[in-house]
Amino acid sequence: MPLEIVRNDITKMSVDAIVNAANTSLLGGGGVDGAIHRAAGPQLLEECKALNGCRTGEAKLTKGYRLPAKYVIHTAGPIWQGGQQGERELLEACYRNSLELATKYKCETVAFPMISSGVYGYPKAQALQVAIDTITRFLLEHDMTVYIVVFSKEAFEISSKLFNDITAYIDDVYVDKHLHSPRESTRVRLQSKYLKEAKAYARKDTAEYCSTPVLADLNPCANLDEMLNQVDESFAEMLLRKIDEKNISDAECYKKANIDRRLFNKIKNSPSYKPSKQTVLAFAISLELTLEQTKEMLEKAGFALSHSNKSDIIVEYFILTKNFNVIAINQVLFKMDLQPLGY
Repeated sequence: MPLEIVRNDITKMSVDAIVNAANTSLLGGGGVDGAIHRAAGPQLLEECKALNGCRTGEAKLTKGYRLPAKYVIHTAGPIWQGGQQGERELLEACYRNSLELATKYKCETVAFPMISSGVYGYPKAQALQVAIDTITRFLLEHDMTVYIVVFSKEAFEISSKLFNDITAYIDDVYVDKHLHSPRESTRVRLQSKYLKEAKAYARKDTAEYCSTPVLADLNPCANLDEMLNQVDESFAEMLLRKIDEKNISDAECYKKANIDRRLFNKIKNSPSYKPSKQTVLAFAISLELTLEQTKEMLEKAGFALSHSNKSDIIVEYFILTKNFNVIAINQVLFKMDLQPLGY
């Protein structure tokens, strides 16, 4: 995915560049800054001394030395003073200048910490939103994979109102999968088994097969050749049709879906390619499909929405509230330890 939130130690990220939430001296400090200097070794400090510091919002680049990353991009974030002293603009500049520097050095993968959200006091939910807004704007014009790295779930905050609303919605509609009737589940499995058997025999002499008692009621072989010749629209065909109907470009669609260009091209050029459910849902959100249209698109790829699946309920909530923002959905999924959309 072009933008992904991950739980990790940023000093362990194997990327082209990691970003250091530095102080203006660039001579090391506490938190992420201190951890990066310790992991990189003393040569990092020696190179930093030659940079003559870094003003708030600016970014400067050094080698990564002992780090898995090739480069370290140092940026000095703003200290929170209530939000009326240009803090947002300065924090945006940290992300924007770091990304532009990464582009200059041909970096394809970059990992950011949550700049200014530690001892500098920037409210975590607001700091995260600034990061996401700035990075997503940049990715609309550039092909790059960007990670926002948080050390623990406790350090990750989203809007409490949004989180509470979604939690309440889940409580209203969630159906425990263990409540399904065993008899019903067995019947569904048996029907599925018989239909698979029927398909296996589809192009053989089926007269004797179709007369067997177990399949008599299902009657799968009547007009089966005719049915097989009326194959429905595929997922890829529906996706491309919807892009045309929405009058948007392919790039607009896959970037809004937070899907990598290479994956989109694989889907577009390989009719037999089977996307994941998370990929299908990302495209449905990107195209701002209704709930029924989303279900139809999922069906084309062999999936369905289920109230026994919390991820599905969260996606349903966003669709019903017309909040077609894949990144916002992924923030909630990350907070709840669920797989994000877009793979």
